[in-house]
Amino acid sequence: MASTKSGAGKTGPRIDVLIPAIEKDLGTLPHVIDGIRKQVKHPIASFMIVSPNSERIKALCRRKGCKFVDERTVLPIGKKDIRYGTKRWNRAGWLYQQLLKLAGSKLGAAGHYLVADADTVLIRPHRFVTGGRPVFYCRSWSQGEYFRTYRKLLGTKASAPRSFVTHYMLFNKAKVRQLKGTIEARHGKRWYKAIIGSIDKTRQFGFSEFETYGNFLHGRNPRGIVMKSALNKSLHASFSSLSPARLRKLAGKYRSISFHKRKIYSRPGV
Repeated sequence: MASTKSGAGKTGPRIDVLIPAIEKDLGTLPHVIDGIRKQVKHPIASFMIVSPNSERIKALCRRKGCKFVDERTVLPIGKKDIRYGTKRWNRAGWLYQQLLKLAGSKLGAAGHYLVADADTVLIRPHRFVTGGRPVFYCRSWSQGEYFRTYRKLLGTKASAPRSFVTHYMLFNKAKVRQLKGTIEARHGKRWYKAIIGSIDKTRQFGFSEFETYGNFLHGRNPRGIVMKSALNKSLHASFSSLSPARLRKLAGKYRSISFHKRKIYSRPGV
């Protein structure tokens, strides 16, 4: 098995990495893993893929030296327990993978864990802690429902001037636990039940784990975080179709590239 330990030039706090994935992500997931290993400038303690019980994803984990984590061991509920959809669309799986990310605070041994979407590849170096402060990669658009749900959950308005929804984020495990504890104290129920219950289920984009965590930290100490432009580019071509020259050109302008299936995500990540 390939090592997930620190490599040359990697400094700062050791981190775990967590990527929720399903089999449809197998086209991009190997490149997501490689991009993190190459571009994240922190020593990686544990690299985890959280997934349904899939032999194909288990095989990829063995090839890439990652730890396979059965999603059923991470949360006491499953996708089937979430009712979020209409006859035309279903967002249960989309919401479930966000809850899995927040539940990641109990996985691994490091004090921080990096969460990444399985369709976004880092193409430039990234550091997520500088001068003791967490670094968030941000952009200038979001969904109004994210902020309405945030206010329902926490009783206060989101305060950050930019959006945290940029497909990857470093979480401090202690602060994630604080966020979940704050939600539970306010609502008198488990944090994931409070989130599910606070969403307007007539709307397709009802909650964002990244927007919620980022604004939770910003609201308590705006000067305690660093906000940088995400510089994300959405592409319709497959990653494997990109030549080295094309990747170098993209890296000259962008920090990451995404291969989203939904058009709603294809706006500029400035």
